This record gives sequence, C-alpha cells and structure tokens, in this order.
Amino acid sequence: MTTTNNPLLADGELPLFSAIAPEHVNPAIDEVLAGFRAEVDRLVADPTARDFARLMAPLERWEERLGRTFSPVSHLHGVKDSPALREAYSEALEKLTEHGTELGQNRDLYAAVKALRDAPEFAALDRARQALVEDSLRGFQLSGVALEEPARSRFKAIQNELSKLETEFEEAVLDATDAWSRPVSEEELAGLPESARGLLRAMAQEKDAEGYLATLKGPVVQAVLTFADSRALREELYIAYNTRASEQGPHAGRFDNGERIGRILALRHEAAQLLGFASAAHVSLADKMAGTPERVLGFLRELAAKARPVAQRELEELRAFAATIGIPDLQPWDVAYASEKLRESRFAFSEEDLKPYFPLPAVMQGLFTVAERVFGMRLVERKGVDAWHPDVHYFDVVDHDGSVRAGVYLDHYARAGKRGGAWMDVCRSRLRDGEAEHKPVAYLTCNFPPPSGDAPAMLTHDDVVTLFHEFGHGIHHLLTEVDWPSVGGISGVEWDAVELPSQFMENFAWQREALDLFAKHWQTGERLPDDLYAKMLQARHFHAGLFLVRQLEFALYDFRMHLEFDPARGPRTLELLAEVRDEVAVVKPPHWHRGPHAFTHIFSGGYSAGYYSYLWAEVLSADAFSAFEEAGVFDAATGARYRREILAVGGSRPALESFVAFRGREPDPEALLRSYGLAA
Repeated sequence: MTTTNNPLLADGELPLFSAIAPEHVNPAIDEVLAGFRAEVDRLVADPTARDFARLMAPLERWEERLGRTFSPVSHLHGVKDSPALREAYSEALEKLTEHGTELGQNRDLYAAVKALRDAPEFAALDRARQALVEDSLRGFQLSGVALEEPARSRFKAIQNELSKLETEFEEAVLDATDAWSRPVSEEELAGLPESARGLLRAMAQEKDAEGYLATLKGPVVQAVLTFADSRALREELYIAYNTRASEQGPHAGRFDNGERIGRILALRHEAAQLLGFASAAHVSLADKMAGTPERVLGFLRELAAKARPVAQRELEELRAFAATIGIPDLQPWDVAYASEKLRESRFAFSEEDLKPYFPLPAVMQGLFTVAERVFGMRLVERKGVDAWHPDVHYFDVVDHDGSVRAGVYLDHYARAGKRGGAWMDVCRSRLRDGEAEHKPVAYLTCNFPPPSGDAPAMLTHDDVVTLFHEFGHGIHHLLTEVDWPSVGGISGVEWDAVELPSQFMENFAWQREALDLFAKHWQTGERLPDDLYAKMLQARHFHAGLFLVRQLEFALYDFRMHLEFDPARGPRTLELLAEVRDEVAVVKPPHWHRGPHAFTHIFSGGYSAGYYSYLWAEVLSADAFSAFEEAGVFDAATGARYRREILAVGGSRPALESFVAFRGREPDPEALLRSYGLAA
C-alpha cells in the first residue's frame, strides 16, 4: 500500500473519514514510524543539529505528522467502533507505545537535547521554545532514559503491557454497556417525561425493536433513575449499570475488569519504582501544579471537612422527605428520584421544565455568540466535509480579522458503538515552522438524546453545562498562538490546570445575559421566564454537598490507590474504596457495587492519580470567572486578556504564571467553596 492510496497518509487539511478502513491503519503507522526513526538517527548523527531549528523543529514536525496519522484512528475507535477497527487500533497502539518508550530512552537524542539546553544560545529562545526543550528533558527522565539493563527493557515491556490493558479496560466497559438492554412496558413508563419516553423509543428503534427499550447509555440511565416511578425498574437498571465489567450483576464475569485493575496498578507501581519514585502518584505529580502527595491529600481532606457535614444534612433531609413519598428505606437507586421530587417540591421546579427552552440548535447558536462576544471568534459551518456519521457538523473558526484560524467537528448524539460521556480531543495541532503550517482542529463529542419525531434534540440544563465545558477545552486548543504542538493548546499544560478553560466556560450557562441568547421555547420562541430562571438559580446549589463528597470520593480513591499500592497486598480495590467511603461518603452503595470496574477516567482515560484535578482546577476556574462578574459577563477587554494570558499561551509557561498574568494575583482557594454555595 502506498502513500497515494492510504487516506491516513494523505497530507490534506482534514482526514478522509469515509475512505479510512481498518486495513489502512497499520501500514500508515509503520510508514510514519519508519520515517520518524530515520530522522532521529540522522539528527543524532549530525553534530551540527544541536540548535532548536535543526533539532527540535524537525522532531516536532514528525510528532505532528504521527499525531495527524493516528488521531482519526483513535477517534473512530471512540465513536464508530468495530471488531476489525478494534484489532487494528490495538496493534497500532502497541507500536506507538513502543516507539514512545524507545524515543524516551534514546540516550544519544537525550544528550543532543541536553546539549541544546546547556548551550548559551538557549537563553535567547522564546518561552515556547524553552518550554518545549525543558518538557522534552523531563519526558526523557520519565521514560527511563537513565535506566540500565535489565531495568531498561523491563520498563519498556511495562509500557507496552499497560497500553494493551488500558485499551482492553475501556473496551470491556463499552461492550458491557452495549450488551445490556431490556424492554420497558407502558406501565413502567409512569413518571417518565415525554422526552425520556422518546429516548427509550429511539433506543428500541436503534435495535430494530418495538416499543421502549432501557439501555445503559448515559442519558437513559439518568432519565430512568431520575424520573421512573417504578422502583423495580430503577433498581434493575442501577444494578446493571453499577456492575458493568465486573464479576457481579446480570453479565457477571463476562467482561470482568477485576484482574485488569490489579495488573494495571501493579505495573504502574513497578514502573514508578524503576524510575526512582515512591509510587505512581509521585510520578503523576512530576508535571502537575500540586507538586506533592501531601498537598493533594490536604486539599481534598480540607474540602471534605467542609462538604461532608453539609452532605450529611442534605441526606437526612432527603431520607425524611423520601419517607413522605412512600420510600421509607432510601436506597442508592432512589436517591436521584427522591432528589428530583424534593427539588420539585422545594423550588416548584424540575429539570424537565427547562428542556423545552434548550433545543440543541438554539443552544449551539447561543454558545457560538458567547464565544464571539467574549473571545472575538466566529464559528461558520462548512458543508460537505467528510465525516464519520451524517449527524456530524464541521465549523471553521474565523478570527476577528476574517481569517480562518482553526476548525472543529461536532458530534452530539448517543448511538451504538460510541463511547459514553462527553469529550474533546485533538484532530490536528497547530504547527508553524518555515513553510509547514497546519491549523488546529478539534473533535467535540457528546452523548445527548437524539431528536424525537418533529422535535429537535432537547437538552437538560446539565447537558448545556456539559456542552459549554467541552467547548472550553475546544477553544483552548483552537485559539492557541503557540506554533509548536507539544506545548500549544492543551498540550504541555499541567494536568491539574487543564480543566481551567472548560470549567470556566460552564459559568456562562448560568448567566442571564448568556441564557437570553439561546434559552427560548422551541415552539413559541418565548425566552426562559424570570420565575423559572430564579428557581433554576435557587436550585443551583441544591445538594451541592452530596455532589462534592461524591467527587471527593472519586478523587481520594484514585489518588490513594496509586499512592499506597503495595505489591505484597495487591490492589485492595474494594477494601480501599470502603476506607475512602468511611472517610468522606454519606451514601454507601451496596456490597455488590463495582464502580471501579468501569472507572475509565483513571484506568484508561489519562486521569490516574489525577482525578483530583477537576476540583483543583475548579478553584482556578471559579476565581477566573469572578473577573468577568466584576467587569461584565461579556466584557470584551477581560475576554481579550483571558484569551491572551490563558488560552493563547497553552503549555508554553507554567499555569500558575498564566493565571497570575490574567488575574493579577494567585488563586483564592475560597472561590471553589463560593462556587458551590458552601463558603462561610
């Protein structure tokens, strides 16, 4: 197969998704890796290649080319999975992992980069180039460049095995999610709003079945647990969802991730020890703002001390209320249902009341208008772009001077073969180097309920917040002004600060000025009524304590699991979870609950020993948004400063420095508690 007929090797502006087949994947990866290796050999053999232009720039060009080749494959694996693609993806990922470890352990290349770092000319480089060199040197150290045999080969083998296991973990969750479904009778539909019924109808149609079908797709689980009057249906769905990929539940043992969890933790710990770190948590913090385990644990426990008493009060109130609606023994599958009923009772308000005001097309237009007013960017749809599904739309990002500076794919709806959740990922990175110029392109993927009948897709307000969140990640990538992919956009940003732009954008979804742009009834065009908006705001912090302790449970569990792993004791998967719940949780799930077995964030999603980052970054985002509250929600000068000091610089300087450049001071820890309505 040649470059000319392999779509993954075509040097076009955008991937040719309709032409990509599983058989293209590995020939393309093999060709690019061979070229990359040849270039590395040439660079280390050339004694004159010890300055930025002749050493780092060629490496970045190859990194960008490799990313451009594999990104469509990785994306299709997430949004349009198939057995053949899965096999090709796994084989390619193994090669990429091996290449990454080889590159990171190449001592001649390390010596070349170090010589560049130690040369007098280094001081004259701009911040982005300096950051790229410094990050590369740290990458070498974390890849085991200093290891001798047999540790060197062992480290490489560990990376390869981890890559396979993490992929298998995610695939097991996807398969377990897709494997379970059950018909829902007319009687069991009681309590479900029309939008949820339409969703269950669509799930049945997708599987060529009649009537209504409950599945384990996120929007279905949320709808049933929140609204279904049938306690038996809620319980059955809760069990199926919370035993996915485990030895419990309706598919017990079929997709079990139990052994993988133990193996992943053992390998991460062994790799850390080979590098001279005490634990995988210490490795994780090598390139994060928090710096030390003590600081992370102190941060989480200080939050827990403030949030847990609030959560305990909220749960006691909920138990008392549940008893008045016929649930004397509140169980975990009742919590969302009883919470919604209490919210309706207390605020005369339901999430469902808002849905007619959040038709997806209008929300998207409103989001684009916010982006234009605050950041000076316009999104203009480009028709006829080759995509992986008919529902996908592509937009050019047009800057204030009229130039097209980036692009983004939007894929909104849940469907079979598509990973759950919502995420942003990189399709193309910005690269400007001589004649080479590539614009940044992003994927923005959600799992919203699709349109039903004549009605457009209707979002809950939570969905709107999710959309704004992922769009925040997107503009971080799209508005970068750094020319080098490894330190531009979200790349090179400390992991516990990378959520700052995403969580920052969520705030606009609560502002009247922003909502007035799009929160209009899909049939009448009436704007969101003042009384409904007031109730929405009153309910904003409803059960904030319960939400926060749940996040703290995830964060503490993840961090302690990686920090305290002891090969002699094994993973202690459930034992440690019980300890963490005793410390921070107020709702204790049943003994058969197997949340860790589907915890893709930490076992396959890059958040290992880093889930705390969501809360850490929320301090930054809440404090950053307060600048807009002070100056005006759409204040163009504040928006321009935020774009310049936070978004444009990417990972070219430390996140704290960027924050101080925007805010004029270090972050205020109380901002997080204020954002949850928990500040004293």
